[in-house]
This record gives sequence, C-alpha cells and structure tokens, in this order.
Amino acid sequence: MGFLSPNLLAALLRWLLFAGMTAGALVCFYLVVSRRVGYIRLGRRIAPKRPAPPYDEAGDEYDDRESESEDTVRLSSFSANAALASEAVASPEARRRLEWAYQVFGHRKLLKDIRSGLMHLVLFYGFIVLQFGALDIIWEGISGSPLPFLDYHWFVYMQEMTVSLVLLALLYGGFRRYVERLRRLKRGWKPSIVLWFIGGLMITVLLTQAFNRLQGASSGSASLYVGYAPVSSAIAEALRLVDVTHDVSRVFYELFWWLHYAVLLSFLVYVPQSKHFHIFTAPVNLWLRRRSPPGKLTPLDLEDETAESFGVGAIEEFTQKQLLDLYACVECGRCTNVCPASNTGKLLSPMHLIVKLRDHLTEKGAAITSKSPWVPAFGGGAGLPSSAHVMQSDAPVLWVKQSESEGTAVTIDPTMTAQKQAWTVHADMAPSDVALIGDVMTESELWSCTTCRNCEDQCPVGNEHVDKIIDMRRFLVLTEGKIPAEAQRAMNNIERQGNPWGLPRSERGSWLSAYNSAFAVEGAAPVLTMQEAAKRKGSEERPELVLWAGTMGAYDQRSRKVLFAVVRLLQHAGIPFAVLGGEERNSGDTARRLGNELLFQTLCTENIATLERYGVRRVVTICPHTFNAFKNEYPDFGLSKSVVVEHHTSLLERLVAQQLIKPVHPLGERVVFHDSCYLGRYNGIYDAPRNLLRAIPGVKLLEMERNRDNGMCCGAGGGLMWMEERSGVRVNEARASQAIATSPTIIGSACPYCLTMMEDGIKLLDAEDTVRARDVAELLAESVFG
Repeated sequence: MGFLSPNLLAALLRWLLFAGMTAGALVCFYLVVSRRVGYIRLGRRIAPKRPAPPYDEAGDEYDDRESESEDTVRLSSFSANAALASEAVASPEARRRLEWAYQVFGHRKLLKDIRSGLMHLVLFYGFIVLQFGALDIIWEGISGSPLPFLDYHWFVYMQEMTVSLVLLALLYGGFRRYVERLRRLKRGWKPSIVLWFIGGLMITVLLTQAFNRLQGASSGSASLYVGYAPVSSAIAEALRLVDVTHDVSRVFYELFWWLHYAVLLSFLVYVPQSKHFHIFTAPVNLWLRRRSPPGKLTPLDLEDETAESFGVGAIEEFTQKQLLDLYACVECGRCTNVCPASNTGKLLSPMHLIVKLRDHLTEKGAAITSKSPWVPAFGGGAGLPSSAHVMQSDAPVLWVKQSESEGTAVTIDPTMTAQKQAWTVHADMAPSDVALIGDVMTESELWSCTTCRNCEDQCPVGNEHVDKIIDMRRFLVLTEGKIPAEAQRAMNNIERQGNPWGLPRSERGSWLSAYNSAFAVEGAAPVLTMQEAAKRKGSEERPELVLWAGTMGAYDQRSRKVLFAVVRLLQHAGIPFAVLGGEERNSGDTARRLGNELLFQTLCTENIATLERYGVRRVVTICPHTFNAFKNEYPDFGLSKSVVVEHHTSLLERLVAQQLIKPVHPLGERVVFHDSCYLGRYNGIYDAPRNLLRAIPGVKLLEMERNRDNGMCCGAGGGLMWMEERSGVRVNEARASQAIATSPTIIGSACPYCLTMMEDGIKLLDAEDTVRARDVAELLAESVFG
C-alpha cells in the first residue's frame, strides 16, 4: 500500500474501523432482538376473532346499536347506555390510533406523576432530537464537513439546548432514585447504567464539539464563544484559556468523537438486553392492547378434548401478547405503588410479577431455543444460562403497624424488600426445571390479588397484570385442584346452594316477601316476579326491566337494605319492573376471578337461559361485579347485546335529573365516597354516584387523596371477599383509615362488597361512634322519603 499517501491511508483505516464497529453493533442488535422475539413466539397464538366493540380508556363503550323503540316515555328515559365518545370521532379505528399516539407521544399515563412524567418527556423527545445531532457529528467526523442543513446555526443551538435539558433531566432522575429514594424505584448498579450511558452521550457531544471548535481556531483569533453554540463554545474558550494546543485539541477531538460513537453503539446493543427494550416494545404493546372492555377475561374452551390442562402452568402457555408485556415493562414501579396487596404487606408486587416472568421467559426461552439471550456471550455453553432465578421464600412480609393516632399505614417498602431478597439465582437449578407456579410465582402472591386493575390503569406501557394472575389461578383450580380452604368452601356453597354462605337455595327469593310485607310503598302494587308477570294476560303488561337482586342483595341482611331502597325509589318514580326471585342464580363473578371457569360458565348459561325465557331487555343491579359480568362477559356466552345492563346509580342519576325522583329532605352529612373498582376502573362510572350525592340537600361531598381512577380497592374483589388475609394489615382497614382521615360522618359506596368491607374497617378502627357506611341509594331514599 506504498502508493497511498499517509492522509489517504488514515482516512481508509478510519472508514474501515467505522464500518466494522457499525456492522458489529447492528449484527449484535439484530441477534438480541431476534432471539427475544423468538422467546415471545414460544407463547400461544390467539385465533383471530370478530373484534368486539372498541372501548376507550375509561371503559365507555362506543355503542353503535340502533336506538330501540320504547312503549312509554319513562322507559325511553333510561334506555340509552353511554355512547358519547362515538359522537366525537366517527371511526372507532381513528379513535384507537389517536389514543395510541396520545399514549406514546403524549405520555398520558406517565404524566399522572407530573414530575417524573415531565422528566421522561424531556428524555424521550431529547433523545429523538439528538439523533439528528449525532448524525451530524458522525458525518462531520468521517467526511470533514457538517450536514448541509438550511439553518445550521439554529440547528446547533437547538442541539445544545436539548443536551442541557437532557443532562438536567438525568440529574433529576438520579436525585429521585438515590436522594429522594422513591419507594417504587429500584436502586443499585443496574438501574444506573442507562443514566451513565445517556450522560456519557451528552458529555461526549459537548466535548467533541468543543475540541472541534478549538482545533479550528487560529492562535490570534478573538473569543471562541458564539451565541448559537453557548455550551460547547464556552467549554472551548475555557480550554483555550488553559493553553490547550492545536495538536492536543486534535487528539482529544478524535478521542471524544470515537468515544461518542462507541457509547452510542454500545447503548444500541445494551437496550434490547435490558428493561430499556421498552423503547421498541412499548409502542407495539400499546398498539396491540385489548380492544375489549377493561379487565374482560378470555373464555376457556372447556369442551376441548385435546387440552391436557386448563389455565397457564408454564411460561410458554401464556399468549404471545402476554409475553410481549414482559419485555415492555419499564420497571417504573407505578403498578406496585398503587397495588392494595403491596401497600398492606402482602408478597404480591405487580412490577415484580412482570419482572420475574420476564427473567424466567428469558432463561427458559434460551434453554428451549439454544440461543443465548446475551450478545456478545461469554463463557462456556455459548452463553446459555446454566442456573435460574427462583423465589427462595414464601414467608409473610414483615410489617410494622403505625400507632393508632397515625392511622393505618400503607407502604410498599416491606414488599419491595421481600421481593428483592427472595428473587435470587439458584446455581443448581436448570431453567427447564423451574416451575412457573411455586418457583417463579408463589401461590400466596396469586391469591393476594384483588383484581382491582389499578396496576393496569397506571401502567404507561399497557401491561395487563390481572389476566396473567387469573390464568395461573385457573391452572391451580382446574388442573391441579389447589385453592385456599376458604375459597374452596365458598365455591362448594355456590355450587350446591347458589350462595357463598351455604344458605338454603330456597331462601333466595325470600327478600321479596319481606319487602312486600314491610316496605312496600303505600298505594303501590306489590313487586312481581317475572314468572308472575308472565302469567298475566297480554304481553304489554310484562315489564322489560328486571331488577337483579344478586346474591348479596338476596341473602345478606345489610345489603338487603340497599336493595329495598332501590325498589322503593323505582316504585316512587313509576318505573315498571319485575324481579326473578328464586330463579336467579349467582352471577359467577366470584367463581371466575378465583379461577373456577367451569362453575362460572355453568351459572352464566343458566342465567342467560332465564333472561331469554322471559324476553328481558333491561337489567339493573346493585352489584358492580354482577353488572360487569352481565355487561362485558356474558355476551361471550350468548347474552344478546340488545340486552341493556345498568348499575343502579346510573339509573337513579337519570331519574333524579328528570325529576322523577326528588330528594327534598336535608341530611346534614359529610360523605366521603369510595369508588368500587368494578364500577369505576372496569366500567368508567365515577360521576353517577357523586351526582346523586350532590343532589341530596345538606350533603357535603368529600374526596380521599386516592379517588376515582386511582381509588384504592376495599379488598373484596377477586374472590377475596370470602378469604382471610394472613399477612400485613387488612386492605379494608387501610382503606377505611384513608376515608376517616377526611373527617366524614358517612363513608359512601355503591357496591355491597365495598359496603361490607367499609363497615368492617370502621369496626377495626373503633370508629363506629363517629362514622357509618351507607350506600348512595340508601342516602337518596332517606332524602326522598324522610
């Protein structure tokens, strides 16, 4: 190569090194991504189905059903379900795309925590903007001239301002994690790597530019500071003042140029091997998120004779979308921060659920595919893992309760500590020998979930935690026959007697005779069953509306008062309705959330047959769990979508607005409202019960710090109503403590489960002399009737 000049040879070597580094990094990036995609593809594929009606983030259905004709004005007054969103956007698909863009580029979920949301917004857009600057620096380093931008000075100024903002955001991120020490954030060397990567990129950008200016300046030139490059030119001027020579600046320019490029390529290879893979997977995950109602469970085909098991007992039995969730996780801890189990000393942590499943998928996926998850891989066996993560302990979380004067504490510290200590590498266990349930997720974690969905509602990348837990519960119950004793007792009672207490099935309709004999409105006809109404001549006399009492309303003496209040109000408003009495069956929600899909489908089929037999067109219920099951899950098993299902607060709100019900007697109460998870987060109903409270004279409506879509669960969902809490403090005690902190006279609710749990919480806190728990319908009836 003697015919090449030294400068040409140096340029050639520069290009070869540049090309080699680039090709090596791109190959590594491709291998890492393709292998993780291969792990995801180990999951089950879901056969395409006709898409369900899209739902927005609050759970409101875009109802495109044709409006139904009504026989009376009063029936038409409560006929329509919420469908306001469809009026704003003609195409549900267009709305879906807009929502996706809002989530990805608008950081809608992240901005719920405004400080960290703004920090991430700066990093997100800063990183995008700085890629153009990196391209300019790289091109100038290998070609000798900058990119031909139209206004180069403006471009440089924007780049330096962006670098400065990103550095400030990094410093703030480090402050939140290591100085402020937010409980939901992990600490250690792994969470810090990305801070050093991005910080290194920013610093090498500034130093590369500074030394570039310094080497291009003549010895007698004026100040190097220029307004369009305020940071790098200021650094260059400072370096010239300490007599950095031209040759030295040339060497350091080369050093920081290559260092910047090396850090950039290393970051490219590192990202898909870390939690920061969410940069690529989160937008995909958000696009593929469920289009069905929030929290709607996928039915099991229990008649599949080829199925060897039901539910999920191995990581590859999850769907590919569920496995994509694992690599989309940011490990921000927002889910754990709001989880009622994590906050009250249970071992369950939604963030650790995802992280543990991800670690297990990576290890087992590498073992199945014989492809190392790490690139470049070092050591024997081509980098394949020879050990595996397992949970070392299923011990209760250590919990220290605050003094009575401070109320009942909620903190995730014990859970975070326990998870960190328990999730360790077991050197003598191969990934293929690790049991999903037992070694990765302990049974106590799975049975601690209240299915409140607060974790999913807070997740900025669209992860769905609850359905994974339910799928593993299904495996325990249907395949292995494992279920806690209290839950098993409730299931047996529901199967035999139709209620969790095991009370006689024949007593389900006894509430009706009790009401007709003692609480019927004077002058009004007795409440009829649909069977009695069907015997009357003329179908025009048969009511279209069925008031579904539910198991709580039919059997629980406290919940009966709520049911009686609703009956009195409907009669007062002149709304024709009937009930099913003893023909009702348990809705099956408890069975389904506990994993007993077989019992749920049996009850569901029976209830649908009863409704169809009487031609029921409308159902109203006092229980949000029944409301959610009928509205969102029964249609999968044959309930006609023409059947309108409604919660009693929505119906009563309309009747009050139309002055068919007039609350006139002042109550003089301070009411703090507790949101039911299955009414709020599952179905987007937050305003109806509050509007009813506002309509009652003398009521002052209070709000807890955690309210509406961030309201804390009462602890009864997911079948936990029938189970004992054996670690930490009781969820209902913690929630009642939050309510009592607002100094109310009444804790209001719109759910029989919530009502029971709040009353028990008041008792646990010895606050019965100052605070009561009441349903909104009870308060409304008191104001109407005096």
